[in-house]
Amino acid sequence: MSKIARFYSKNRSFPVIMWLLSRGVIITAMLVIAPLLPAPSNGIVPEFGWQVFAAWDGEWYRKIVTNGYEYMPDGEQHSIAFFPLFPLVVRGIMALGLPFNVAGTLVNNFAFLGALMLVYSWVEERHGTSAARWTTATLAWCPFSLYGTVIYTEGLFLLLSTSALRAFEKQQYARVALWGALASATRVTGAMLVPAFLVVAWREGRKTPAYLASLATSLGLLLFSGYCWLRFGDFLAFVHVQQAWGGTRGFAWQEWLRIIRQAVVGSIDATTGAIKNPTHGLLFLVICAATSLLWYFRQRLGSIKVGYVFCILLFLLWLLAGDRLLKPVIVFGGIYLLWCLRSQLSRVVVVYGFFAFALLLNAGRTISVDRYAYGIVSLSVAYGILLARYPRLGYPIMSFFAIVLASFAIRFAQQLWVA
Repeated sequence: MSKIARFYSKNRSFPVIMWLLSRGVIITAMLVIAPLLPAPSNGIVPEFGWQVFAAWDGEWYRKIVTNGYEYMPDGEQHSIAFFPLFPLVVRGIMALGLPFNVAGTLVNNFAFLGALMLVYSWVEERHGTSAARWTTATLAWCPFSLYGTVIYTEGLFLLLSTSALRAFEKQQYARVALWGALASATRVTGAMLVPAFLVVAWREGRKTPAYLASLATSLGLLLFSGYCWLRFGDFLAFVHVQQAWGGTRGFAWQEWLRIIRQAVVGSIDATTGAIKNPTHGLLFLVICAATSLLWYFRQRLGSIKVGYVFCILLFLLWLLAGDRLLKPVIVFGGIYLLWCLRSQLSRVVVVYGFFAFALLLNAGRTISVDRYAYGIVSLSVAYGILLARYPRLGYPIMSFFAIVLASFAIRFAQQLWVA
């Protein structure tokens, strides 16, 4: 049996099952459940069809594929904000005769499947089967994996960035340059592969090819920047247009304070500044106090009881605070988790994770930061290693993920904002 055949026979089953089950939940929620629900505040009732996968950023990619890029320095939103590789691939698939909605959905879904299979193989090589399974399950069932099914770049970026990181670990520098350049042409966080590779090459005393491959990773971003200059006379048009989406510069501390405040005390009246629901803060304090007591008596209760009770408290906290709780948890909790597991993860995984988070936190906005954090594969690897150590926690957490994933899918189908 060839090496390729052995690879697929060994690694294909679990990632494919996770992909099929999680995508089944999303498709059922979007195409079966959402059309049966009453119309939301925007009055949109989704219809059965491929068009449900093309909302929000999908419409921007449709404009790029059909009409090309457009940009004016007028402070308005323009399509140049979106990186070129994904629409180029979709355009290539459309040449086979498929409409945009079908081509875009297929590209993202099959790229996401490829990412799951690659991550499974990569993590299994370094950390064993258990960690590989939990990492794959995390990627597949995390609520933001919705964006590995709709017409977004999550699937493609996860596939390319993971390929580049794995190649760098194996010192396969031609592949590093190829996959890294494609990743930096897919999403801005792909550019963070460059400093990550350079730092790791220096720390590990690697030779000249490692530095050349690291620099070549930026080729996708540089080509896009060159296109912006030739077409619009602005090397950084894709950066300057971000201000129309609320981006500024530096750490958006006011936005983060607002998000955390709303999670703790609930909604606040914009006119009077009064708390709309005084019991919200009280319930938040009760849950936090219960969590503290649980931690204090953890040795008496035992790890199993503590784990399950903690999951229940986390679920209650989500019911109280809603999805706004997920943003600080996935970002700041993810950074903390990477730091705690830095000695168990490979150096390039940790360094890339920190550089990518640094970029997100200094983008001057919080919109979609949780979705972009999900696209940092380092976070899923760390989470998989953690759950491999405490597998009893993994099952209720994955159940919670599935519930939120279904709710996200319904909201997306109704064209309500998710992330």
